[in-house]
Amino acid sequence: MNLVSCLSLLILSTSSANATNQDAKIQLGKQLFFDVRLSEPAGQSCATCHQPQSGYATRDLNVTAGVIVTRFGNRNTPSITYSSFTPQWHYNDEDETWIGGFFWDGRALTLEEQAKGPFLNPVEMANESPTQVVSKVRRYHGTHFEKIYGADIWKDTSRAFDAIANALAAFQSSEAFAPRFSSKYDAYLKGKVQLSALEQKGLELFEDEKKGNCAACHPSQQEPNSPPPLFTDFSYDNLGTPKTWDLPFYKVDKAFNPDGPNYIDEGLALNPRIKNPAAQKGKFKVPTLRNIAITAPYMHNGALITLKDVVDFYNKRDVDKHIGKQPEVAENINTEELGDLKLTDEEVVAIVAFMETLTDGWVPPPQLKRNK
Repeated sequence: MNLVSCLSLLILSTSSANATNQDAKIQLGKQLFFDVRLSEPAGQSCATCHQPQSGYATRDLNVTAGVIVTRFGNRNTPSITYSSFTPQWHYNDEDETWIGGFFWDGRALTLEEQAKGPFLNPVEMANESPTQVVSKVRRYHGTHFEKIYGADIWKDTSRAFDAIANALAAFQSSEAFAPRFSSKYDAYLKGKVQLSALEQKGLELFEDEKKGNCAACHPSQQEPNSPPPLFTDFSYDNLGTPKTWDLPFYKVDKAFNPDGPNYIDEGLALNPRIKNPAAQKGKFKVPTLRNIAITAPYMHNGALITLKDVVDFYNKRDVDKHIGKQPEVAENINTEELGDLKLTDEEVVAIVAFMETLTDGWVPPPQLKRNK
């Protein structure tokens, strides 16, 4: 066997080993994601709040209870189905906005950093330290973990905790995580199905700069050499969202919310990397609209219950006091792209109908299958 053949075999062998290791890592990440034993006390996993059947968000609750049921978070659980596509955190000079980052306020720079957060959050999984998390993973997943990261991984708690986050990120970035880009709209972009007349009208309004203009922040067309549209530009905006007066977070122990019902969520301004927080008050990351029909309620605090409520809010925030209500943060509100869109009721319904085509796992009706 010549040198070229030997090198080729070595490359193939290494590639196969790497693929096998990655598959094992994904499987481990999946086990960790659904393991309710990793909270303190046991009873809550990542999937408790990020439910696969709800676009990896929580449906029908504005915020979810932590593993200690008297504790609640302050924000609505966002969908994380497409989180792995989040761009690197940076400032866009042209749009004058921050881009990327994880969580509603972008405070985590990577998917791995985000994965660590809920483990240690006292109003979520409530572990006291990384050591406690690592100890549980070693107890329940030690053999599998050591095969991937080595038997000496437990010697360094920080390194082991990083590896736990690495496995979770591998799962969330894999095809095993969710049937991504599998909505009716994706089939439409591939020319496999036509939208209904109402859905098509909704798409036109969604993209029309003089009407809905939704695509300004939720791009709906695929860019060259890019994945299908993600329906977010990953920027930050203050939409003038009102407070949610029944937010359970207002009633949690003062150790977690000393302000009680007077609590104000300042969003991006709370991100420790922000140097001019006053200019970022009330801004939250633009969420993806993929799977939006199955992730109600909406906004960072769950203030709006239905998709129609959301479009009505965008449409009449500045002209209908009942719809607009009092904004939680009055500074930095976006008044250029929403607030008085002059959409008719029929146009609002059409935009909602279009957004309902963005749910993954779409299956063609039987008549479409027969007509292929």
